Parts: sequence; structure tokens; C-alpha cells
Amino acid sequence: MNIAIRNGRVIDPANHLDQITDLFICAGKIAAVGEPPAAFMADQEIDATNLVVSPGLIDLCANLREPGYSRKGTIASETAAAAAGGITTLCMPPLTRPIADNTAVIDLIEDLAKQAGNARVLPMGALTQELKGEQLSPMYGLSKAGCIGFTNAREPIHSSLTLARCLEYAATHDLLVIFQPQDADLAAGGTMHDDTTCTRLGLSGIPESAETIEVARCLLLIEQTGVRAHFGQLSCERSVKMVMDARERGLPVTADIAIQNLLLTDENVSGFDPNFHLIPPLRSQLDRAGLRHALVADGFQAICSDHQPHELAAKQAPFAATEPGMTGLETLLSLSLMLVQQELISLPQMLAKLTTGPARVLNVDLGTLTPGSSADICIFDPEQEWVLTQENRRSAGANTPFMGFPLKGVVRYTLFEGNVVFQQ
Repeated sequence: MNIAIRNGRVIDPANHLDQITDLFICAGKIAAVGEPPAAFMADQEIDATNLVVSPGLIDLCANLREPGYSRKGTIASETAAAAAGGITTLCMPPLTRPIADNTAVIDLIEDLAKQAGNARVLPMGALTQELKGEQLSPMYGLSKAGCIGFTNAREPIHSSLTLARCLEYAATHDLLVIFQPQDADLAAGGTMHDDTTCTRLGLSGIPESAETIEVARCLLLIEQTGVRAHFGQLSCERSVKMVMDARERGLPVTADIAIQNLLLTDENVSGFDPNFHLIPPLRSQLDRAGLRHALVADGFQAICSDHQPHELAAKQAPFAATEPGMTGLETLLSLSLMLVQQELISLPQMLAKLTTGPARVLNVDLGTLTPGSSADICIFDPEQEWVLTQENRRSAGANTPFMGFPLKGVVRYTLFEGNVVFQQ
């Protein structure tokens, strides 16, 4: 369809565009911004008056659960939630069953995503076979099958020699390696940030060193091998400072942060609400202040949801016995808008962390409204309030502390490859 989006505030951080104008879509691509192409006839017109028109959001970490954990969510349910949140591209960790370490699993994920048709799913491949940290996965073959990058998630690779061999192989083929840094021994048994709140509640803690030590090890091996690397969901101020220092020295490293670590702290755990049981954990107020400062200083190239939907039973237990993680696709935009409302960053800066920033991390031609690029578009009202409820949620998971919480930022339309996949 030919679609004309009229009178919206078009914000395209990739092209430094922020103005009230029109946008034209033809054959699933951005045809023009401002004036329509010659002989353009719209099959559909969208009135975007008083709305923001931006590239579709890109989420660098979203667990979609399928195959293997369909009781927690499916690719169809979670990409529908993504579309409702204005997200058109999702990076999916290899934490499936079976593990995404062979082309058959990758093909299945891509087929299920295509069948759902709600969003683009970019699978991450396992860095080691079965994520056991022992033998290299067939990374080159997986990249040809569609893997955007490779990670061992938070599963340990105890041998630094094995990790070095993984990075050398990835560097040889210019493959992106994604770290979710956590020293398994230091974090063992921990359920929240190791500090005074943790002690008062009688819970086992995860010290900052569990993250910073692993960041240091990875940075040294990145420097040795020259691999393109990305650090996902950092939670400590010192971690991001180390990555920023490495980037200043010329290392090809980037980083992202989960939105909840910019908004919440370990003090939120005081009520033992299992929805605050997260890995990486919510850190101290000082850490949060440092992370927010790093965001302003471009220490983070992207903000992500770290989406981890769970069935009800996974969170219906004493805090330490519950499964960690929160669902976040439907709230990513609204929670990120809080940073704008708090005057930490501007709206275009915030959108850059959700569009062009993650696209550059992945080295893909997405997250832009440049004519000729895929018509992935989010149209939203940044001022309208809404509430996520059990009744209106689209994700299979209801595990979020923001359930029933008043939020600002309502997605009116989401377009994926020129098709309207969500309309409010």
C-alpha cells in the first residue's frame, strides 16, 4: 500500500531531522519526507497531528521464549506485544530449548517470526555449543543462516583460553560478540544487589565485582583479538566507565542498558515484590546516578527492555525462589519517556537510543526514515496517559512492577515494512 502520514512531528535521529512534516510510504519503503514523490497516490492517509513519527524501535535484548518455553511466551505473542510498544526489530538471545547453536533452530525462529508478521526478529547465536562454555559453536554457518551476533548470555565460560579462541574466530569473520557480563562464582546464589538493603532483608547478594571483573576480563581479550564487541545490560557505573575508557583507546566496543536500571534501585526490593527480582540486579542510588550520567555522556549507545516474560507460577514464591526477569516490550517507550519528563535527555536523544543507536551497534540499515529504507515506523502520543493491565497486555508475561502504574506515551500506529501491524 501507498501510505501518507500527515502533519506529524517527524523525528529521525539518524538524519538529525525534527520537524512537522509529511512522510510517504510506497512498496514497504520510505518514499519521501516532506513532498510526495511524483504521481504518488495514497491508498491510506494517517493523520499524525500532535503525534510523534519516528523510526520503529529496535530492542537489543528480548527473550521471546519459543522454541521450548511456550508456557512463558511465544514468538507470536511477544512480537504482538512489541508491535503494541512501537518496536519493529528485536534481538533474541539463544536461550531457547534446544539452544540456538544450530541452523535448524535459527530457521525455525525465522519461520515463526515471518508467520507472525508483527516484527523483525534477529536471532543471536550461541557463542559456545549448548552454552556450556567448552567448545566453539559453528558461528560462521550460523551467521549465514541469519544470526546477528553471538553470545553466551550469562552462562559462564570459565576458561579464558576458550573465550579467547571464540573471540579470535569471531574477529576472523568480522562477527559481533555480545557479552552479558557476570562472574558465575561471585554471583552464585545471589538475588539482589549486595548492599545494606540486601543485608536488612536477609537475602543473598550479587556484588558489583561479579560484573566488573568479567567486564575487565572481556575487555582485555577484546584488545588482544580485535573483535567487534557489545556489552549488554550493564548495571554498574564502574562497568560502563571501563567500556568508555576502552572505546576512547580505540577498541570497537559498545554498550546498552536495560531501562529499569536507569529508573529503579535496590531499595525497590524492600517489599519483597518478586517482580523486582532481576538479573542483573537493581543497583544502588549511586550506581543509578552514575549510569544516568553515562547515558548523557554517550556511554550507552542503546536502551533496551531486557524482556523476560514468565508464567504466573514463576513469580509466585518467596523472593529468592522466583525466576528473575521482567516483561518490558509494551512499556519500553513509556519508561524511556520518563527520562525525557525528568529532563535527563531530550526526546530526539531518547529516540536515538532506541533507533539509530542500536542499528549502529548491529551494523544494519534500520532505525532511520531515510528514503529507500524499510518503512518501520512508530507513531505515538508522548503526552497521553495509559495503564498496563492484565486485560490489555499482549505479552504472555505479566511480570512487571509497572502493572497498573500510570504511564505516558501511547503508541497509536506501528508500521512494519510498510504494513500497519498495530493500531490504537
